[in-house]
Amino acid sequence: MKQTKFAALAALLTALLLSACGKQKQTPQNVAAQNDAAAAQDAALRNVRLVLDWTPNTNHTGIYAALELGYFAEAGFNLSILQPPEDGALIITAAGGAEYCVDFQETMGPAIARKEAPLPVTAVAAVINHNTSGIMSLASSGIKSPRHLAGKRFASWETPLVTEIIRNVVETDGGNFSAVKMIPNYATDAISALQTDIDAIWIYYAWDGVKAELEGIPINYIDFGALNPVFDFYTPVIAANSNYLNTKPEEARQFMAALSKGYEYAIKNPKEAAAILLKHAPELDAKLVHQSQIYLTPRYTADAPRWGEIDTKRWRAFYGWMYEKGLLEQDVRDKGFTNEFLP
Repeated sequence: MKQTKFAALAALLTALLLSACGKQKQTPQNVAAQNDAAAAQDAALRNVRLVLDWTPNTNHTGIYAALELGYFAEAGFNLSILQPPEDGALIITAAGGAEYCVDFQETMGPAIARKEAPLPVTAVAAVINHNTSGIMSLASSGIKSPRHLAGKRFASWETPLVTEIIRNVVETDGGNFSAVKMIPNYATDAISALQTDIDAIWIYYAWDGVKAELEGIPINYIDFGALNPVFDFYTPVIAANSNYLNTKPEEARQFMAALSKGYEYAIKNPKEAAAILLKHAPELDAKLVHQSQIYLTPRYTADAPRWGEIDTKRWRAFYGWMYEKGLLEQDVRDKGFTNEFLP
């Protein structure tokens, strides 16, 4: 018994001594050593760049969550999040100005299908498992179905793809596409556009649709994916420079594992994840961010077996349709994506 008490006392004294040592006064030498250690740790991190497709929003929450919670640092990465020039994220990534970017299956298609100088980019994850974009109009417009667009003003980005999709949904619904007034419009505020000189506009519901809900504005919404399974394409995606993937496959796997943890955190903790996004983008409307995060929570993964997984049949179906409509120079339905780097 005495030996046990002696051992316990010795352990206690040792702990007190260690504690006292830990609380010793910091000297310039100690501080310098700590700074050197921190600098060495930072130097050991691998620099990786990711270009956003647009200003920060809830499509990007998982990226910021992984950054804020240290998932990238734990995996050995120093991530720089870059803002893109207009429509420039994919080009920057293809040129080696970044390892990753946020882009879209619909814009990647023409880029990788070029007969001359196709862009070396590959989608490595789906940010949202199903297409959440569609046509929004004010309820007062009476546009409840695609055929009702005839005689109405549709805000178009003036791309062959937009024109062909609108033609398809209108004519499939029995409407007259030639009567649709395709108005060139690059409005950044869909609701304001609808309240001025536009009757209908292509939106992403997680942002503009949710915003209309919050503002109490009655709208009609036509879901592209619900109209035609072919239009349930992947928008947006995380894309990577293909040369980078080929030369540093293990690094890419480690990066995607950290990124996946960020999105999984956002799925399980929408309130906290929204707060992280707002910390990095305080200019955003906090109420909109929180409500948009709630909307996207079940949609990031939906019915996929894991976050980021791209369904081969759906990917092929959309690129097959694009090729048949003359929107791609080559048939690339089996190209441009991989699930290889997901954890």
